Amino acid sequence: MNARTVAIVGGSVGNLIEWYDFYVYSFFSLYFAKAFFPDSSQTAQFSATAGIFALGFLMRPVGGYVMGRYADRRGRRAALTLAVLMMSGGSLVVGLCPAYATIGEAAPALLLAARLVQGLSLGGEYGASATYLSEVSSPRHRGFQTSFQYVTLIGGQLTASVTLFLLQHVLTAAQLEAWAWRIPFLIGAVLALAAFWLRRNIIETEDFRRLAAVPQDHRPQPLRALWGHRREVAVVLGLTMGGTLAFYVYTTYMPKFLVNSTGLSRETATLVSMLTLFLFACMQPLLGALSDRIGRRPLMIGFGVCGVLFTVPILSALRATHDPLTAFLLVLAGLAIVSGYTSINAVVKAELFPAGIRALGVALPYAVAVSVFGGSAEYVALWFKSAGHETWFFWYVTAMIGGSLLVYVSMRETRQTSLIGLG
Repeated sequence: MNARTVAIVGGSVGNLIEWYDFYVYSFFSLYFAKAFFPDSSQTAQFSATAGIFALGFLMRPVGGYVMGRYADRRGRRAALTLAVLMMSGGSLVVGLCPAYATIGEAAPALLLAARLVQGLSLGGEYGASATYLSEVSSPRHRGFQTSFQYVTLIGGQLTASVTLFLLQHVLTAAQLEAWAWRIPFLIGAVLALAAFWLRRNIIETEDFRRLAAVPQDHRPQPLRALWGHRREVAVVLGLTMGGTLAFYVYTTYMPKFLVNSTGLSRETATLVSMLTLFLFACMQPLLGALSDRIGRRPLMIGFGVCGVLFTVPILSALRATHDPLTAFLLVLAGLAIVSGYTSINAVVKAELFPAGIRALGVALPYAVAVSVFGGSAEYVALWFKSAGHETWFFWYVTAMIGGSLLVYVSMRETRQTSLIGLG
């Protein structure tokens, strides 16, 4: 393999493990929610764990700022290795944390602390990996090659889903609730250390090497330079808003929705999620390659239009059905629509900013949007359900996608952008 392929594979595999560590929390919360919040109804337990999931997302803007600056000053590779090491530590804490019955209120407090560290890590991971993959990719195939960020991001979710599926068929539900939910977290901690070693050996990008040759006092001051690109910052916030919300609805929240609203068993919900995530991952390179031919905006506009038209019908039909095959097809349809955003959103953000503030420009506004809209998706959905107005959440998702559609229509095409420049 040539250096570019090795770099893409190395960056992508580390990304997969990082996202596995983060998402295994959501998938296994079906089983460990009772261990940390025993005196609640099932919906309340899910709401409590979803609340911690959302609070972990509040650290992502902090991580986006700190790690984005670090990536722009010390290198993309340095930021990637630090992020995955922090993720490993968070997984280890969750995997070893005693339950509420043993240490009382300290248990959910430790759970929250670990998730805050992982949120900090992930806030930097996205910006660093999006920047790294964009900078090492061939200009003619940048959409295709950077789409592997979401292939591996989805792959992390899929790996977490497969882990859950296998454990469900090897162990009993009682065993999973009692102790076996810890297994995937401990596996994730070990795999993240392997990713740390892998990332230490990938090449640094040519864009950063050129930037590093410029004396520090001649480089742009990060926040001042970012203010100079405030329109691009606003574009990142707007284009992310609806896309990230839809993504988390059809991926992270969907297993709980299928159990709590559709009425499927936990095992069936896991299987549906696992199969749809696999096909979703396969869609990313195809649409990424298409964007290299027709541009980025047409794909995002397609997502926006279809999302506005079909979100309420898809989620309403999912709520009404009790057939696993119908549920599978409906979730797959939703994910096919979301692919118009996920396949290219990383490269679009990187193409908006010059090298001197690229990692920060990608990471910070994205992390803010994901924290507000993506990280809160489960919690908001369960709040509407607890209030007896679950269908209002469907309209909320539609409205956010509509807001992003306005951005897609008005923003400039980025496909021909050169990624070389200091800012």
